[in-house]
Amino acid sequence: MQRPTGPTFVVLRRRGPAWDCTLHMRNQRAWPEHAAFMNRLAHDGVIVLGGPLGEGERTLLVFEAPSEAAVRAALAPDPWTAMGLLEIESVTPWSILLARDNDD
Repeated sequence: MQRPTGPTFVVLRRRGPAWDCTLHMRNQRAWPEHAAFMNRLAHDGVIVLGGPLGEGERTLLVFEAPSEAAVRAALAPDPWTAMGLLEIESVTPWSILLARDNDD
C-alpha cells in the first residue's frame, strides 16, 4: 500500500434510517449509482481505502483531503447520502506513523 501524501482522515459512516435491513448491501436502492460514485472517488485518489466493518452496519473510509470540510463535501453528492441510506458518523484526522513499504 502506498502511504498517502496529503492530510489523511478516517471517516466512519453508518446505516441511515432508509437502510432496509432485510436486504444485502448490493441490493439496497441505487446500489449501482452509489458504487459508481465511490469508485470515482477511489479512482481520483480521494479515497485511499474503504469498505464495510464487521457485519456492515458501519463503513470505514480513509480519505486524502485538505480538510474535514473537503471530506464532507466529497461525500455529499453520494446518492446514498441524499436517500438516507448512509450517514457520516465521524470524520477524524489521522497521523499515519506506520505503513508497510513496497520497497522491501
